[in-house]
Amino acid sequence: MTATPAAATPRRWHPLRWLLLAIVALGVWSVGIEPRWVAAREIDHAVAGWRGPPGLRVAVASDWHITSNGWLRVMTLERARAIVDEINASHPDVVLLPGDLIADRGFNAPAGGPPAEELIAGVLGRLRAPQGVYAVFGNHDQMRGDGFRAALERHGVRVIDNRAVRLPDAPVWVVGIGDEIAGQSRPSEALAQLPAGAQALVFMHEPSSARELPPLQGLIVAGHTHGGQVALPGLGPLVTSGKTPKDWYYGWVRANANDLYVTSGLGVSLFPIRFNRRPEWVLFRLRDALA
Repeated sequence: MTATPAAATPRRWHPLRWLLLAIVALGVWSVGIEPRWVAAREIDHAVAGWRGPPGLRVAVASDWHITSNGWLRVMTLERARAIVDEINASHPDVVLLPGDLIADRGFNAPAGGPPAEELIAGVLGRLRAPQGVYAVFGNHDQMRGDGFRAALERHGVRVIDNRAVRLPDAPVWVVGIGDEIAGQSRPSEALAQLPAGAQALVFMHEPSSARELPPLQGLIVAGHTHGGQVALPGLGPLVTSGKTPKDWYYGWVRANANDLYVTSGLGVSLFPIRFNRRPEWVLFRLRDALA
């Protein structure tokens, strides 16, 4: 009588194999996918006693870190052009660029062609908004100096560090505050240019500059933090820098008497990694809180 062979016991994966698979999947996501998965957010922002145009559309796009090295810095000219087209398609009335438009390294302009500053200004100069496109410099932009500033101005982007300008067709002012890391943050100088009781769109690179703001009516936004790039559930940003408190790294925060929105920005810095903190640009719609 022939014995029936026992059924083969299925082989189980060792826990270390599952761990290795999870690490690989996490690396693919945080390096290959999330840094390039740009969110287009829309936020309805109610302002008490708003006297500007109802539904004023303000696009905020910070921390591009445009580079020629798409692997290490993600945001190439081609990717930036696509985002510019997306922002234009949302028909903003105003565009605010809160700094770090260029990467401080990793941009190799073609020999004999325009410099990096001119190439980047040409891309950002394609942004369209009837009330204007405004920028302030971040710490990376400061390294490029007046040449970058002049290139942006030639392409229609107004750089207004520590200045206030009135929108062409609305009783609203745009206030730009210089970068604190570079020692250029002078909120009192910028706000001194506002008429009494003016409503304003205030933007800055480093969020900690908002500590010096008096109570204001309008919209206040900042960049720089990238939301930490890596935000661990329950713990928040893994890496922090500068003077910005850890709980000011992303989203709406209370800065003295004002609400401040800190955007996660579009590019990356130090490492080409994002986890649980997608890149973004934001379209705010401003209205009266009682409307």
